[in-house]
Amino acid sequence: MNGSGQRFDGLENAVLPLRPLHLAIGMFDGVHLGHRAVIDMAVQSARRDGGVAAVLTFWPHPSALIRPDKATRLIIDTETKVRLLAATGVDAIIMQHFTPELAGIEAEAFLPYLKRFLPKLHTIYVGENWRFGRGRRGDIAMLVSEARQHGVVVLSSARINENGQPISSTRIRACLEAGEIEEVNTLLGYVYFSEGAVERGKSLGRELGFPTLNLTWEPELRPRLGVYAVRVSGAKAKGTFAAVANYGLRPTVEQSTQPRLEVHLLGDCPFGAGDEIKVEWLHFLRPEKRFCDVGQLQTQIAEDCAAAAETFFKKEA
Repeated sequence: MNGSGQRFDGLENAVLPLRPLHLAIGMFDGVHLGHRAVIDMAVQSARRDGGVAAVLTFWPHPSALIRPDKATRLIIDTETKVRLLAATGVDAIIMQHFTPELAGIEAEAFLPYLKRFLPKLHTIYVGENWRFGRGRRGDIAMLVSEARQHGVVVLSSARINENGQPISSTRIRACLEAGEIEEVNTLLGYVYFSEGAVERGKSLGRELGFPTLNLTWEPELRPRLGVYAVRVSGAKAKGTFAAVANYGLRPTVEQSTQPRLEVHLLGDCPFGAGDEIKVEWLHFLRPEKRFCDVGQLQTQIAEDCAAAAETFFKKEA
């Protein structure tokens, strides 16, 4: 397989080579730096002994079953997670549907649950705070004890700290909702992004003198509404393009019920309706606000473009 990142939907459909299996297990929402520390251990160990590096991850988030009224909103969608996991160099990605039956498995029964991988299962890799089994009763000590009975090694990765605090999906979610996008990017280890097809809009931006690319994008966890400095790329043109983006309800021109992502490139725009683009979020400029009239909005957009341009100038300096 050699780093192909092949996807399997469900344990029952996972067909892996008969070589030592190094299995990283976790939710891995965001595939942040802490997650990659766990996965890198599996990949490196598999390469050393000619084994197979695989990830076992789940969807939806367990909270969607356990407390559906307060379900955790995910940083990235499933398809994006699969692509990010594949980029880590793993050979296989097993997407396991988190069902009521799975939620009800006792901690002691978790290793037998993986029986299809025994005896080729060599090592399990998890984060130091990983919990498993009904009621999250299982911890690392129990996993080590249970795995030893099956001849399986367990390696746990200590949390990675940034500015004295552990990197976690929970911390990233809080930063994202607060508009602290530079902190989000630091914790993720890559630039937070949106992807989608440009849809044809009502040309309101063009009428204001600032034509926009309107992106179809509906994240489960919404970033803070507001204006951001971003960069845009797409298959239609080489390189990246500096831009300013508004993610919000557009209260001055039309009060939307769902946030929309509108992007204005600071230079010539090679993209149009139907083009697939990627928007990388770099810096939060200001929160969204309602203006008294369109003239005030135009003035503010011009100031936003200047602020975004200054951000890019500083980064290039």
